[in-house]
Amino acid sequence: MTALIRIALAVLFLDEFVVGFWNQAYPESFYTNFPTVTLTPPFSEHYARDFGGATLGIAVVLGIALVAPRAAFTIPAAAAFSVFAVPHFFFHLTHLDHATSGEAVLLTTGNAVVALLGLFVIALTLIRDAGHRRRATEPS
Repeated sequence: MTALIRIALAVLFLDEFVVGFWNQAYPESFYTNFPTVTLTPPFSEHYARDFGGATLGIAVVLGIALVAPRAAFTIPAAAAFSVFAVPHFFFHLTHLDHATSGEAVLLTTGNAVVALLGLFVIALTLIRDAGHRRRATEPS
């Protein structure tokens, strides 16, 4: 189960690191080149860099949880990610007016997968640790 948790954390870490770094270092490039971002103008360098920094912050806690996948790290990291990802998914789900069919599929599917992945990490960690507690209390 820890392997599944690590795989999910690795996917989330890479996603947040790439998006965060790109936004922080090259905000105008991100706005211009990342699929569907230009659907919600106007560009704001301040907003893009702030979003990039916050996203990198989430990547840091996801990275710590990836290296040391204890509940004390995985649950807060996945919760921090989910606090962003779940509302982000619903925003895009309800703002598809100017999106092409392909963009709409990308936005809804991609955002749903990562939003669920954060919740999946929390659930797997709780299930894994409940099993550890049960085994620890069973008589030998």
